[in-house]
Amino acid sequence: MAVMSYAQAACNALASAMRADPAVVALGEDIGRGGIFGQYAGLQQEFGPERVIDAPISEAAIMGAAVGMALTGMKPVVEMRVADFALCAIDEIVNQAAKNRYMFGGQGRVPLVARLPIGIWAASAAQHSQSFEAWFAHIPGLVVVAPATPADNHALLTAALACGDPVIYMEHKMLWGMTGEVDTTATAKLGKAEIVRPGHDVTLVSWSKQVHVALEAAQLAEAKGLSVEVIDLRTLWPWDRATVLGSAARTGRALVTHEAVQAAGFGAEIAATIAEELGIPVKRVGAPRIPVGYAPTLEAAAHVPAARILDALCKLKPC
Repeated sequence: MAVMSYAQAACNALASAMRADPAVVALGEDIGRGGIFGQYAGLQQEFGPERVIDAPISEAAIMGAAVGMALTGMKPVVEMRVADFALCAIDEIVNQAAKNRYMFGGQGRVPLVARLPIGIWAASAAQHSQSFEAWFAHIPGLVVVAPATPADNHALLTAALACGDPVIYMEHKMLWGMTGEVDTTATAKLGKAEIVRPGHDVTLVSWSKQVHVALEAAQLAEAKGLSVEVIDLRTLWPWDRATVLGSAARTGRALVTHEAVQAAGFGAEIAATIAEELGIPVKRVGAPRIPVGYAPTLEAAAHVPAARILDALCKLKPC
């Protein structure tokens, strides 16, 4: 075990993959100096500019080059700086990377990892604070991952690099400095959730930074006599139906919470599945459908705090 930040854990996982496989490369803006969050710190010094490639400010060009690299046998890690900027490369992601294996009968594979940092970034306003995980989960051919801890950022990035298909890898912008114990030998399976807090009254499902808010809400609920089981989904596609449905069947109630806008959010997919399969009470708690404001008061309105989750939990089972 070693104590690492969320950023260091990902950097360590990528460095290990690059040492083990010369086909693994990284490309993006400012990664030669370590990336804007330090998630590539020291990599260009170790592997050189031919494998840690500083790119011009053109997300479409970066992603298009990465798709071409992947089709010729390389394993590119593509840095989009923030998920908001990946919209400039949406055709390359959705129509090229995601569909190539299907459209060419498996003759081509696109084993790339696209790092798209999501979530509200303090004082960064509407164009740097969005969560688009539902967009990408909607697209056949893409794997979607959202790690919540340093340990998972290491294990899940390692798994994403070994996947063989295009992975949309969504790290939260406000987690980069979070520290925790990381077992660099631990493995993770894409599509496998984790029960991070056991309970028996309500199942609470979340992912990314919102997992920590969910855990805070569960602790507040415990003080009111409500036992909440918290599940970190970890991978949004494929998502772990067995773990979620098994927990919800035991508790008889379920709540899904995410930082993304609630309208058409991925929580609706989980809630609908629970309702269809189990017929139990289920609720969602997501952000309002508003742009994230720059002013602290406006930004606060876009957050989904523990108090809102607690209120929803107590409506599922009075506490």
